[in-house]
Amino acid sequence: MEKGSKVSLNIILLGIVSFLNDVSSEMILPILPMFIASLGGAGIAIGLIGGMRESVTSLLKVVSGYISDKTGERKKLVFSGYLLSSVFKVMLALSKVWQQVLLFIGLERIGKGLRDAPRDAIIAESMPDAKGKGFGIHRAFDTGGAILGSIISFILFWFMGLGFRTIIVISAVIAFTSLIPIYFVKEQGASKKDITLKVTLLGLPNKLKLFLIISAFYALANFSYMFFILKAQTAFMGKYTIGVPILLYILFNIFYGGLAIPFGYLSDKIGRKKVLLMGYSLFSLTTLGFCFFDTIIPFILLFAAYGTVKAMVDANQRAFVSDLSKGELQGTSLGAYHTVIGLAALPASIIAGALWEIKPGAAFIYAAIVSAIAALLLFLAGEKL
Repeated sequence: MEKGSKVSLNIILLGIVSFLNDVSSEMILPILPMFIASLGGAGIAIGLIGGMRESVTSLLKVVSGYISDKTGERKKLVFSGYLLSSVFKVMLALSKVWQQVLLFIGLERIGKGLRDAPRDAIIAESMPDAKGKGFGIHRAFDTGGAILGSIISFILFWFMGLGFRTIIVISAVIAFTSLIPIYFVKEQGASKKDITLKVTLLGLPNKLKLFLIISAFYALANFSYMFFILKAQTAFMGKYTIGVPILLYILFNIFYGGLAIPFGYLSDKIGRKKVLLMGYSLFSLTTLGFCFFDTIIPFILLFAAYGTVKAMVDANQRAFVSDLSKGELQGTSLGAYHTVIGLAALPASIIAGALWEIKPGAAFIYAAIVSAIAALLLFLAGEKL
């Protein structure tokens, strides 16, 4: 097992896996809301599919984390998850109506449900004394792939004139290449454990349970990214209605990827809670901005802020869960976290979709209010965390 702050080879290998997989995924994500709209999907459909991307996998995440703790075999689950996602990306390209997108997105995300918790447990076990740095490095690889993927998507659309379906097929081919580095990952610190799921969940530390409640509240505000893209799309005409939102999505990922390691390192130094409090608060301000501005310069600033929020929150929430969990239950604790976030994602995006159909700005006001409450809860938790 790696000690100190030295970067583990596992972090690099899993980073490459996530890089390639995210090149694939992020070729799809900036065009996904437009693809759904082209198949007849409106605000509620966008919200349902956006929420489904996370929540359909929620129970699988805690179960896969539990299985990885019980069996000590995390890598098999990680490989199976990435393989399943790759297969259903191919199927996504065959969708004829938005309901098929809903089905194939749900099945594709089952793969994510299988892989996330055991993968995060491997990351935590590979750099036990610098988890924030380890998760930050992995997140930077992940988002680096997202930047490249969305750039490729823009090039394929804008310069080569390819349609949505063709771009999705190309992305699926890339997804299969992400399976190769998993073979070289070495599992560290995991062994078979005599545990039961019910007893294990009840036995999670009280501090962890409190943080899961607070993170769930934040997740209720953090609806699908697709609404941010749709908001940008409404401000442009012609070919720019697709091109500009993709470019803004690239900007979002540049800030997300570029700041993931610095904020992971900062959380190792000053504490996870302080960084998360800044992230929750900035998200509240950012969504408020999306409500009131709809021109290119504000959009540039707001998408940059949105990326900064993701860099502050995503990896550091996972690192905080790992800090608060019992060492022998890393997988189960991270699985419980992913489950809580996933269960909150569906109502968050459905609420946003319903509000969007009334008035787009209402969805962002909702997010601003709920995320501000989450920030207040985190602040009031004080020494309890």
